Amino acid sequence: MNKSVMIVGVGGQGTLLASRILGNTVISEGFDVKVSEVHGMSQRGGSVVTYVKYGDKVFSPIIEKGEADIILAFEMLEAYRAMTYLKKGGKIIVNTQEIDPMPVITGAMEYPQTIEKTLSEKVDVQFVDALSLAEKAGNFKAVNVVLIGVMAKSTDIPYEKWIETIKTTVPPKFLEVNLKAFELGYNL
Repeated sequence: MNKSVMIVGVGGQGTLLASRILGNTVISEGFDVKVSEVHGMSQRGGSVVTYVKYGDKVFSPIIEKGEADIILAFEMLEAYRAMTYLKKGGKIIVNTQEIDPMPVITGAMEYPQTIEKTLSEKVDVQFVDALSLAEKAGNFKAVNVVLIGVMAKSTDIPYEKWIETIKTTVPPKFLEVNLKAFELGYNL
C-alpha cells in the first residue's frame, strides 16, 4: 500500500532536508520512493512544496488533490493552502508559526486570522509549536526535524531507523541539534 506525504513550507525552512530524511528512511525500510520538489519563490520566502510517495511500487511522485495521507506544514498559511490535497482520513501536522508572505509585508493584504479554526473544522489536524521545540533543541532552524519527529511517531518505521538516517543525512556540525529536535518532536 502506497503512502503520500506532502511537505509544504516557505523558502529557507528546510523542507528539502525534511524530504531527504523521510525519503532516505523509507528507502532503508525497503520501500520504493519517488520525490518531487516544487519550488516557488523559495529564495524570497515563497511557497515550497515537496511530494514524497513510497510503497511497494511507486510510478509517480506527484500528489493530486485528495491524495495526501499526511501533510507536513512548516507554516500556518501553507497548511491552509495545502488542505485540499489531504485525503479523507489523512492528517495535517502544522507548525503554528506564521511567516508573512510578500502581500502581507507590503500591506496589500492581512494575514488570515481564521486558519486554525478553519483547519480544525475541516480536517484531522495536529498543531505543534515546532519553533519553541527547535529553540529548545538549540537552533530555531531545526523546526523541520521537529516536525519529522512528530510525523515519525505515527509511522510503522522504528525510532532507530529515523535516528540512523538523521546521522547519515544531516551535516555533522548540525547533528546534535537535529537529533535533539527529532527526539522532542517524536516524544511530543
